[in-house]
Amino acid sequence: MNVLVINCGSSSLKFQLMDMNTETISAKGLCERIGDKGSRLVYKPVGRPGAEEVVKETPMPTHKEAVQLVLDSLTNPEYGAVKSLDEIDAVGHRVLHAAEKYVDSVVVDDDVIKAIEDCIKFGPLHNPANLTGINVCRELMPGVPQVAVFDTAFHQTMPKKAFLYGLPKKAYTEYGIRRYGFHGTSHKFISREVAKFLGRDINNLKTIVCHLGNGASICAVENGKSIDTSMGLTPLAGLVMGTRSGDIDPAIVEYYGKEEGLTVSETITALNKQSGIYGLTGGTSDFRDLEEGYMEGKQDFIDAMELFCYDVAKYIGAYTAALNGVDDIVFTAGIGEHSPFVREKVCSYLGYLGVSLDKEANENAKDNTIISTPDSKVTICVIPTNEELMIARDTKELTEGR
Repeated sequence: MNVLVINCGSSSLKFQLMDMNTETISAKGLCERIGDKGSRLVYKPVGRPGAEEVVKETPMPTHKEAVQLVLDSLTNPEYGAVKSLDEIDAVGHRVLHAAEKYVDSVVVDDDVIKAIEDCIKFGPLHNPANLTGINVCRELMPGVPQVAVFDTAFHQTMPKKAFLYGLPKKAYTEYGIRRYGFHGTSHKFISREVAKFLGRDINNLKTIVCHLGNGASICAVENGKSIDTSMGLTPLAGLVMGTRSGDIDPAIVEYYGKEEGLTVSETITALNKQSGIYGLTGGTSDFRDLEEGYMEGKQDFIDAMELFCYDVAKYIGAYTAALNGVDDIVFTAGIGEHSPFVREKVCSYLGYLGVSLDKEANENAKDNTIISTPDSKVTICVIPTNEELMIARDTKELTEGR
């Protein structure tokens, strides 16, 4: 069974074609600068010896042209992965926000389209692009089932005590203001993967997933279900991140905006795009630069690194309390998978949990790795996330045999 996974951003489109009989990638790539000058497709054949990356610079005024270019590349007689579109059995789409509409992935129909439209107010940049990708694929691939996989769905198992804010009741009942959480596809994938990796029953497991990338979030997972997560109504909340502030006193929005002469909208943009590690260091959100600056003794870099690791450790402590104990803690995503320095620094706060880090294993962690010592009371792991595979698995489960 071939599943095409599509992730439409506001000006980009990432894709992977996966053979779900073997869970292997046949082709993958990216369309970038959609709707702008210099738009191009990068197409990478996978598993074909001698096949080279294909780069095409061509106008893509809208996502429709981008999707068409992807489909043309996948069926190209020279480097394509399939002979015709008939060999693509289903398409899985990453969609940012479904609010409380869906608690799981779903086959797209008119009701799903309406739900995505209704949630544009929560995801004004992402939901319209996600919706465009779905509609274009429905048009260009009639009869092929489309599946929406929502970033928010996994967190719909959170209890009210975890998702309500201390606001007037109508903020939630009339306007839908609550904690929704994001990175749900990654948290879902990791919580299942770690249970399998450790040989544990997912229905009897307390896991804390640390998805640490330019966007970062932490999730408390009990028996395979999300019970709390750090992001909120939007992905701005929670940890300090690459360019996002994370949790701040809400009054800062008014105070900082007045001082800088910014509107509320401009202030929120600053909190999303000019803050976090980028703002603290004065110009970089790359953790490789951050580590280098830390080692060189640059105070701003030291402050930013200390804040980030302290933030992660605080959330781990809070979620240990929420879970009433923890069996395993998993580091994943770009920073979580590739920064032994960050992992060691975070774990240095966890002695009260009986955590004992194996420094050699931590330094050399690749793929699925246990980085705690055998006598550690909590198992610490590094597991690469694979959101595309999770999307493809959900798509296969919902459409196989249709």
